[in-house]
Amino acid sequence: MAESMATFLMFQDGRAEEAMRWYVSLFGGTIERIDRWGEDEPGETGRVKYASFTLAGHALRCMDSPPVHAFGFTPSVSLFVDCADEAEVDRLFTALSEGGQVLMPLGEYEFSRRFGWCNDRYGVSWQIGLV
Repeated sequence: MAESMATFLMFQDGRAEEAMRWYVSLFGGTIERIDRWGEDEPGETGRVKYASFTLAGHALRCMDSPPVHAFGFTPSVSLFVDCADEAEVDRLFTALSEGGQVLMPLGEYEFSRRFGWCNDRYGVSWQIGLV
């Protein structure tokens, strides 16, 4: 049996730490660990080699990838956030969609009284809804 599971976010633009700190400021949570690329390693010195953090009890990991890949984030995999009230849905969706792309605007849908889906400024996809 697996001991744990976490969502892993690989950044190719050197913005892993910026994104991680922004997410923690929006959702609360903790940054548990940041390891940085050293001078004799393949990544840019000082960038995130490996980091772990939590958001609303959900474990995440991230890194700044040294090689540029032919792929990035896709909405096919998204972080789904259940909120207790409409104000929280609106706050999170507004912040996350700013500088990003709205995939489904905030609104009422057959599955939720208040829901929105967006890619944030880093390309990470978020579905924000009312429980």
